Amino acid sequence: MLTINIHEAKTHLSRLVEEASQGKSFIIAKAGKPLVKVTPLSEKEQKGEQKLGFMKGELVVPDDFDSMGESEINRLFEGKLS
Repeated sequence: MLTINIHEAKTHLSRLVEEASQGKSFIIAKAGKPLVKVTPLSEKEQKGEQKLGFMKGELVVPDDFDSMGESEINRLFEGKLS
């Protein structure tokens, strides 16, 4: 796999991105140390398709979500600003 230094990658970014989009992955290095691997997106990723429920179990909604900040909101709507 091609390894390219960061300066050269900046200079030739358009060409490198075009090559990566055609399946030719490469690594960008800084001072000889590999930093990132550039690979093409899958067709699904390119279309931006999201699977329903893809974050299941990642978020927690508190039981009091519907009433959070209720007193502050009421105070603001009633015009009783501090």
